[in-house]
Amino acid sequence: MKKILLTVMAAVTLFAAVPATPTLALIDAAASKTEACTGINPDGTNACAGAADPSKLVKVIINILSFIVGMLAVLFLIIGGFRYITSNGDSNRTGQAKSTIIYALIGLFIVAIAQLIVNFVLTQADIASTPPPATNQSGTP
Repeated sequence: MKKILLTVMAAVTLFAAVPATPTLALIDAAASKTEACTGINPDGTNACAGAADPSKLVKVIINILSFIVGMLAVLFLIIGGFRYITSNGDSNRTGQAKSTIIYALIGLFIVAIAQLIVNFVLTQADIASTPPPATNQSGTP
């Protein structure tokens, strides 16, 4: 009980030390979007200007979908393992658990291969869309 009381008191003290008004309130609300985005890129250009790169958008979407499907596959691996452990030697339940595990592993494999294929295709598309370096009269870049 004494440890719990000390922990609560430490937490209250910690939160009491935090100022009530965050420093973000000091930022001018009228600051323009251009000012907020300038200097974010390494070359100092406006990071918010221009249209979004479609290949980056596709990569983000594919990564999110791959993450979700991968998490589902891991969840089904856990469910299949739990079902296998709790089957009590029943051949029907053991077979169902084994098939769940096998299908989850196949799903993980397909997600990994799909991720590799999409990244390869997008990388090749980026390489194909970048212009070659300019050359001078002597033929050297």
